[in-house]
Amino acid sequence: MKTIAIIGGGPAGLMAAEVMAQAGVAVDVYDAMPSVGRKFLLAGVGGMNITHAEPFDVFLSRYGTRAESLDPLLRNFPPDALRGWIHGLGVETFVGSSDRVFPNDMKAAPLLRAWLHRLRQAGVRFHVRHRWLGWRDGETLRFATPEGERLIQADAVVLALGGGSWAKLGSDGVWVPLLTQHGIEVAPLLPSNCGFDVAGGWSEHLRSRFAGQPLKTVALSFTDMNGRTHERKGELMLSDTGVEGSLIYALSAPLRDTIAAQGSVTVQFDLLPDKPPERVLAEVAHPRGSRSLSSHLQSRAGIKGAKMALLREVLTAAQLNDPVQLAHAIKSLPISLSATRPIDEAISSAGGVLFEALDANLMLRDLPGVFCAGEMLDWEAPTGGYLLTACFASGRAAGQGALKFFAGQN
Repeated sequence: MKTIAIIGGGPAGLMAAEVMAQAGVAVDVYDAMPSVGRKFLLAGVGGMNITHAEPFDVFLSRYGTRAESLDPLLRNFPPDALRGWIHGLGVETFVGSSDRVFPNDMKAAPLLRAWLHRLRQAGVRFHVRHRWLGWRDGETLRFATPEGERLIQADAVVLALGGGSWAKLGSDGVWVPLLTQHGIEVAPLLPSNCGFDVAGGWSEHLRSRFAGQPLKTVALSFTDMNGRTHERKGELMLSDTGVEGSLIYALSAPLRDTIAAQGSVTVQFDLLPDKPPERVLAEVAHPRGSRSLSSHLQSRAGIKGAKMALLREVLTAAQLNDPVQLAHAIKSLPISLSATRPIDEAISSAGGVLFEALDANLMLRDLPGVFCAGEMLDWEAPTGGYLLTACFASGRAAGQGALKFFAGQN
């Protein structure tokens, strides 16, 4: 019987394990953490968004410059197939707002429990607290365990080691030098779906009173390093050091890359995106009598709380009291962003093993019998089910690739 070592117990590694076990391969899954699927469980906090139900071509476009590389993997296991697979575990799903797909109970834990039960019944063996240390003599796998170093041999290996975010859950990126020392090309790991710091930081007043407060229904626009304008409407949140939240996450890749190229990027916030400029000016210019500016803007334009605080943070007293300048700022408030938050705070990471280092079956060209899957590959995507779907699809592809590898050896 052929044996395979799968290193990494997240969605990609577990999917590869399922494919291999169903084909009668002896499967051992190794994970550095005390239990598998830890980041998967974290993704379920607040609602497990497993995939997305939008048309496939639109879905594929969410992967940006790596859409072409991921196309065959996602067509082999598209969102509809993933939903069917989940239903096969006894977990029903529904399509929520914006076509996001969730388990009925919105939780990750029941899905993971059912999956691990099925894998164990299929003969998959799990080895936790096993941190991969690379190879000895180019073939034998080395693991650090509580009992000391352990050496393992397998007929093939699937690496599903995650990216560089959330180190405490196992995605720490320490695998990068283990591959680069073998000549494998790895793009630097960078934060993705992350928050950003504002240049110079917030004032103590805003930080102490409004950090953690949401900015609901705003629009953000900016011009990236290539002269392309990005515009998007949604919600975000003021943080201790800047801004975070779904609206920022969706644009994190071009924001990050523009900051890297230019040192900073100025974004424009439209605080009332559903009102035309002339309407905003009319409301702002309406006589306010004895009312304070805050009361006036709240009653006439619905501006209050964090939005009002942001206006006071950016504008001078003279600008606040000039209806024309104030109305213009409400529709286009400039905020300079100077840095991403650290990668360990990011939801996911960009960078990883280049697809050019892999063959069509996700096998490393320079290390026959070694396959890569999941977030350790060089791709990124926004939140909304895209991250998990590509992890599942690439894990399945790596498992199928390993089976082809075995078949070619017979």
